Amino acid sequence: MTIQLLCAFVLAFLFATAFGKSYIPWLVKEKARQEIKTEVKWHESKSGTPTMGGVMFILAAALVCLTLGFPGMLHGHFEHIFVLLFAMVFGAIGLLDDWKKIRKKENSGLSSNEKFLLQLVAALAFLLVMKKMGFLHTSLFLPLSGRTVMMPAWLYYVFAVFVIVGTVNAVNITDGVDGLATGTSIPVFLFFVLVTFAWGKDYLQLAIFASAMVGGLIGFLTFNFNPAKVFMGDTGSLFLGGAIAAMAFAYDMPLILIPLCVMFIIETLSDIIQVSYFKITHGKRVFKMAPFHHHLEMGGWTGRKWKEKEIFVLYTGISLMCMVLSFLMVFDRF
Repeated sequence: MTIQLLCAFVLAFLFATAFGKSYIPWLVKEKARQEIKTEVKWHESKSGTPTMGGVMFILAAALVCLTLGFPGMLHGHFEHIFVLLFAMVFGAIGLLDDWKKIRKKENSGLSSNEKFLLQLVAALAFLLVMKKMGFLHTSLFLPLSGRTVMMPAWLYYVFAVFVIVGTVNAVNITDGVDGLATGTSIPVFLFFVLVTFAWGKDYLQLAIFASAMVGGLIGFLTFNFNPAKVFMGDTGSLFLGGAIAAMAFAYDMPLILIPLCVMFIIETLSDIIQVSYFKITHGKRVFKMAPFHHHLEMGGWTGRKWKEKEIFVLYTGISLMCMVLSFLMVFDRF
């Protein structure tokens, strides 16, 4: 198992780095450029940076799943393909959003209502397919306690849709600083690799996908680290959110996303708090700018303006600690 997961990591890393060397110049040639929000003035120098770089780690994961995961498929194990396809549906939504941004040459693609509706349909379809295939149970595992509680089916589906759509958008919101969503996501997928070592070979196919994501993201990070040569775009961020949510349900522990994805949750809550407080107080703000990484960039609270590399280290470091904590909460489940 160790050799297979190591090979998945290496193959995905090599593919992402090799593919990126030709893919990024192609994006530049095709003028697939990212437009920067006017309110984030200090990021204006990034305008024109190619986007849709998420295709690099998406294809890397697909390659690994179809090759190293093929022996398992011969024995009827398609869990990794199921997760990959689900994440790709969200990636397709992101691709449509990116394409509209490029076409209009501005930072607005699909409307928020359009994106929400598409994500809602994708989440419901995922749950129905999981239920039909026998992968979905309306019981909820409680990390740390080791207990499992039963839920009414309707309530579980509402909860599941909320988790999926919330996770997808949380990752999307975090993608606002060079390498930030990438660095914050790597420990999340590494967590699922570690859990597989603890739980056994029954989860090998899923771990192949997770290991491929770690390798693909690190390969992508060589181009996405500050100063970024390419952005993942909504193509990449929505794919990542879908993949993380799908993995949590595939391992039958969606609640682990609370301790595991603390930084994504902070980013989302900062946005919700800012908008809500602004409306209630008719113009006052809690943060200098939301989401939280922009607050740090603007020197919120302390007056010290954080550099992008510092924010990357902060978020990635906290995510690594959350990964360890989350693993300790579930490693002895089986």
